[in-house]
Amino acid sequence: MIMVTGANGQLASLTLAELDERELPALGGSRTPTNAQRHLDFDDPATLDLTDVSTLVLVSAGYAEDDQVIARHRTLLDAADRDGVAHVIYTSLTGAGDHLGFALAHRATEQMIKTSGLAWSILRNGLYAELFGALLAWAPDGLESAFGTGALSAVARADLAAAAAVVASEPTAHVGKVYDLVGDPITASDIAERLGATHRMIGLGEYRTRLLSDANLLPFQPPMLASIATSVRHGFLNNTSPDLVRLLGRPLTDPLTVAADTAAAMRPGTH
Repeated sequence: MIMVTGANGQLASLTLAELDERELPALGGSRTPTNAQRHLDFDDPATLDLTDVSTLVLVSAGYAEDDQVIARHRTLLDAADRDGVAHVIYTSLTGAGDHLGFALAHRATEQMIKTSGLAWSILRNGLYAELFGALLAWAPDGLESAFGTGALSAVARADLAAAAAVVASEPTAHVGKVYDLVGDPITASDIAERLGATHRMIGLGEYRTRLLSDANLLPFQPPMLASIATSVRHGFLNNTSPDLVRLLGRPLTDPLTVAADTAAAMRPGTH
């Protein structure tokens, strides 16, 4: 049986839907499970029951400080080894993302997986097109961002979920493989143009000040978000790779459309 962690999250729920379409036996694991899911709390080892799971899709528990994320992943990998899981598929971060503020936990987890004794596949996911659109801010005269003229190889979340399902459906064909799953490079100005809006470029200092003054952000989030902005701005996330198209066997969902739709939904007065 296949288990997907973080089952109520956006990537995991889409992955489970893809597996269901393929009529593959799959189970979601969640800290807040529904009746059809298994209780799985990375912070409570007593809940980590992976019996009868042959393939584990480990969706990164990255919403925390690095030490906490790494400890969660280590605990789950220990449970996978104990309970006889044969193959771990990890949703990591694109290889071009080493400058990002959340890269360390991903790379540390990759190392743990490679030395775990389990068969493994690593999906180095690009940044979501949905995220790119959401990080643009609406102003009275158009869109604002700290991305400058830099491009991001954004990818639709649904395409990444489909890729995870492809690998999980036949894990032995992907043992020891590292895939870099990115889309086509797009810019903030491309998104603004698609929406018939202007794009005002702000400096990184102004952006960081805005982030630090946002009471809704947790302490570790402003530096993470600032690292995305500076990496895009200075051309570190515009890498391309054929891996995702090859896994899916079809053209990718247009990331510009996805990003523009996300930004449009955030426009004041939309709802």
